[in-house]
Amino acid sequence: MASASDTGSGATLTASARAVFRLLALQGSATRPQLGQSLGLSRPTMSAAMSELERIGYVDRVGEVQGALGRKAAMYRVGTAAGHVIAVDAGSTHIRLRVSTIDCRLLHSRVYRLPSSQLMLGAEISAAVADEVAAAMAVAQADWGPLRALGIALPSRVVGPGEDTVATRQDELFSRFAPPQGAPLILENNVNCAAVAEHVYGAAQETATFAYVQVGLKIGMGLMLEGRLLRGRNGAAGEIGHLAFPLAGDARPEPGEIERYMGAEALMRRVRDGWPAGEGDAPADTSDLLARAESGSGAAQAAVTRHAEDIGAIVASCVAVVDPGIVVLGGGVGGHPRLAPRVEKVANRLSYPVEVRTSTLGSDATVLGIEKLVVDRALEGLVGELRA
Repeated sequence: MASASDTGSGATLTASARAVFRLLALQGSATRPQLGQSLGLSRPTMSAAMSELERIGYVDRVGEVQGALGRKAAMYRVGTAAGHVIAVDAGSTHIRLRVSTIDCRLLHSRVYRLPSSQLMLGAEISAAVADEVAAAMAVAQADWGPLRALGIALPSRVVGPGEDTVATRQDELFSRFAPPQGAPLILENNVNCAAVAEHVYGAAQETATFAYVQVGLKIGMGLMLEGRLLRGRNGAAGEIGHLAFPLAGDARPEPGEIERYMGAEALMRRVRDGWPAGEGDAPADTSDLLARAESGSGAAQAAVTRHAEDIGAIVASCVAVVDPGIVVLGGGVGGHPRLAPRVEKVANRLSYPVEVRTSTLGSDATVLGIEKLVVDRALEGLVGELRA
């Protein structure tokens, strides 16, 4: 595989060439007239910019299209020399990997199911990430170009160098995994990544402020405020698994207890314990429970409704603090469309007005979000400045 330093540095590009490259990376293929019109560049400036980019292989000519006046116009897209990125969702149940170009054309993908669910980031996830990244690099093709960046979404909070690292588990990633040399590594919390994806591609497009709430094996929240991802001083913004719980009678809150109560495993224990004898065998897992609710099982519907009401209470707590206006529900349980109406009803009864939507990206949300973040980082390196 080519190294990240095989092509020229973006520091030598003119401002117009950087603008053209950023736009191509954002929108995909386009003609010179289309790019010039979008950027307000003259024909001579566009010609000079494209010549710069073609010379170092950052753009490729991929065909022609018929123009309005009968002339054909050359079609361009991000070139091979711009390279590719690897995005990994190191989840609690699956490892999802995508290799894509700088303009997000998919080159390779794979989903690996972990042998057992992992509540914490540890050696098993680390080893699986190592295997999946190595396998992707082993099948790399020459027309992928150099690896520009690698991004990994983690099921834990993420802190930067020099920040408070008390109680973080992100270093467990490196117990079995060694990042490839020559390309920057970007780490981000998995729920934050899902929020990014819903903002760019999914249920919260063109929405500057919203919360993404994930409910599955674990629970978590990603917050987008005025178009910016909120991480917090300790990388813990949105860690709703640490809300104080329980608060009743003689009960006293315990760290992480609400996540243990709301997680899929605890949900299924409650379902099995309360399953009526006349309804046959209890559901095997949450997918079975949701399927039975859809098919009309009264016991399954009651269990799902109760869980939706519990989620609604958590959403109401979040609304009371950040007032996002919109909440997107995702995760293996939360992303089922049956839950959103009940969650919205409870949240609005307990707190301020909020619209609850169901994720449109499903299980791909996290890997698409880390892909977006790692592409942005690669672009920064290629053109010497952050994309607007």
